[in-house]
Amino acid sequence: MGLLPQLHRHAWMDEDIEAFREQVRRYAARELVPHLDGWRRQGFIPREVWRPFGELGFMLPELSEEYGGAGANLAYQLVVQDELARAEVPANSAVHTIAAHYILDYGTEAQKQRWLPRLASGELLAGIALTEPGCGSDLKALRTRAQKDGDGYVIDGAKTFITNGYTANLLVVAVRTGGPGSSGVSLVVLETENLPGFRVGRRLEKLGQHASDTAELFFEGVRVDAGQLLGGQEGQGFRQLMSQLPYERLLLAVPAAAVIERAVELTVEYTKSRKAFGQSVFDFQNTRFKLAECATLAHVVRSFVNDCTQRLLDGKLDDEAAYMAKWWCTEQQGKVTDECLQLFGGYGYMAEYPIARLYADSRVQRIYGGANEIMKDLIARRLGA
Repeated sequence: MGLLPQLHRHAWMDEDIEAFREQVRRYAARELVPHLDGWRRQGFIPREVWRPFGELGFMLPELSEEYGGAGANLAYQLVVQDELARAEVPANSAVHTIAAHYILDYGTEAQKQRWLPRLASGELLAGIALTEPGCGSDLKALRTRAQKDGDGYVIDGAKTFITNGYTANLLVVAVRTGGPGSSGVSLVVLETENLPGFRVGRRLEKLGQHASDTAELFFEGVRVDAGQLLGGQEGQGFRQLMSQLPYERLLLAVPAAAVIERAVELTVEYTKSRKAFGQSVFDFQNTRFKLAECATLAHVVRSFVNDCTQRLLDGKLDDEAAYMAKWWCTEQQGKVTDECLQLFGGYGYMAEYPIARLYADSRVQRIYGGANEIMKDLIARRLGA
């Protein structure tokens, strides 16, 4: 449509990344999009779907070759998330890459060799079990406990709102190995297939993101050996979780940019073809002004995201900028999808229209990955320091 396709161009977008983007886009259109309606109805994407995705190098391209990746920079993973969001494929693989990075950055060499190649190939699909009933974003208050028992641990507790909770066969689980507060938190890695004491509860029905499974998890006397304690040292979990924040926030900001652009494209196409009172809906001044506003937001969001991506690649993306990108880009995502849906009229409220699904799927972006109110509070703390 003229303006929006140019927004992908940036200094870090070299020919190799452009070619990789096109490969991911074509694969998603051919192998994923045709099945989305069925996956939405059943409430999950089968785990086997990710195996060919991994075999083509799309799952974890940023891992080094010794761990099954391609040795690419983080921009390649962000491109994957960009294209999946544009195709309406939910963020299951984004959670997967976060879990893999905990192992990459903090695992022992034995842990890396044990899990990373299988995560890169798609043999393992990862989830992250942090949130607990009544605990929300306050990880310092988590109650799931890993009690020392001989040369291992016994885990008891419950988690909720866990993305990939139903389909994952590897979980990074936040547990309490010590006393109250952040210093007592550790991460353990579980392979969950046929694991005694582990149970998946309800698959939760959500407002949007219907193809992404979100589940309750229960740990009832689950035994793990000491080699599954991430990094091999207790009490490091909170620091490990906090270390990935800039990258994790971009995994939310990048899809926000993609969805905004897609919403504007869909709405321009629809309003040009839809007739009302003897003219196209696009020809009404209100429509043109609203779309001009949305296109401007699309441009600014993408420019901000591209700048943050470059800073991430340069090792200069600070936490505060990442918090800003997360809250502001997702806020604009909500505004733009709402404005665009309005221009579809009654059709915009019908789930068969992509704009309705984009609207519903966008709402959670302001909640997960750290609610936007928390992002603003963290920014304000630095302002007052």
